[in-house]
Amino acid sequence: MSRITGFVIRIIKQLFRDKRTLALMFLAPVLILTMMWLIFDSDPYEPQVGLVSDNEMMLQAIDTGDFKLFDSSERAEDAVQDGSLDGYLSIKQGTAPVLVLEGSNPSINQSVMKEVQSAFSQQTAQPKLDVQFIHGEQDMGMFDSFGPVLLGFFIFFFVFLISGVSFLRERTSGTLERLLASPLKTWEMVLSYVLGFGIFAVLQAAFISWYAIYVLDMLMMGSFINVLIIIALLSLSALTLGILLSAFAQNELQMMQFIPVVVIPQIFFSGLFNLETLTDWLSWIGPFTPLYYAADGLRDVMIRGASFGDLTGDLLYLFGFSLLFILLNVAALRKYRKI
Repeated sequence: MSRITGFVIRIIKQLFRDKRTLALMFLAPVLILTMMWLIFDSDPYEPQVGLVSDNEMMLQAIDTGDFKLFDSSERAEDAVQDGSLDGYLSIKQGTAPVLVLEGSNPSINQSVMKEVQSAFSQQTAQPKLDVQFIHGEQDMGMFDSFGPVLLGFFIFFFVFLISGVSFLRERTSGTLERLLASPLKTWEMVLSYVLGFGIFAVLQAAFISWYAIYVLDMLMMGSFINVLIIIALLSLSALTLGILLSAFAQNELQMMQFIPVVVIPQIFFSGLFNLETLTDWLSWIGPFTPLYYAADGLRDVMIRGASFGDLTGDLLYLFGFSLLFILLNVAALRKYRKI
């Protein structure tokens, strides 16, 4: 019994000396649970719906207080395309009402349809709506809607983990120290690691994307080449971030401790949950994460059929993250070399 007690005391002392593990055990779950509480306890999403009508009799019979009025279907559709509307209702003389939905998010589509149906609630016989979709499809499921976000997240997660652990092994095995003692310049070393690991990271990401789209039949409205460009830049940012954070870890366990702090919170701001329902002081975090732009670009390509020109902003941000992490890696290795 005394041997067991001594062994238990040794483990407890060891944990108390490892402040990072203690922080992970108590603070990381609290952080993630708080984010989930802020997201799921937020106010329900209120859809933005437009109305186009030349039927005065119909307008007087429905509740139009929550609708934005437009004088033409073209202007209403432009508002849907630029994101200021989730859909619009068109009521023309002598025709059935037409509900045009943006269509990329099934939950928002349901909110819009519920809003429109409530407008006709005062009528004894509700008219049959002709529902049309600008993006997506009528039978698009939740997997098709959230698929691009999940695809980006899993690619980022696995590339980050594998690159960080691989570079950590370079340090613990003594390979990095030998390279630092060579005439090889720091930026050449960083670039070599990025290119070496990057080839396999991009191949892995491309295979996962191909499997999700062509085997699991995830909705794909745009070009697969554009998907590959996005995931290549996302893989590069995950790779360079993994290498950077591995410099602050002494073993594989400490490397994995970054996952609940750096990787998992990004999924809350990537579009898997509606950012418009978040509080203002929390929603600003999203634009400072690579997955935010990757998920936005993947949704544009896979659901909305966006072209390469439409992705310029997201691609530039992803490239900027990668460049920033590369520069920080160079600075970290220069400091490491001096030590």
